[in-house]
Amino acid sequence: MNLKRLFGGILTVLGIVGLIYTAVIFAGTSGETRDVKSLIIYGILGIVFFTSGISLVRTTKDES
Repeated sequence: MNLKRLFGGILTVLGIVGLIYTAVIFAGTSGETRDVKSLIIYGILGIVFFTSGISLVRTTKDES
């Protein structure tokens, strides 16, 4: 297995976890400033990790 593909898979999983954590925070939020900041931070990090991981997996070719 290619190292770039493995790293892309790890980034994708981290992105999914970040997005799920954002959803959990969103479900339990009361609208405070601290809640909104954490929603934005974890949401953006989740999206960045997810998209970069998917992109890395898609563009890396298998060499057998």
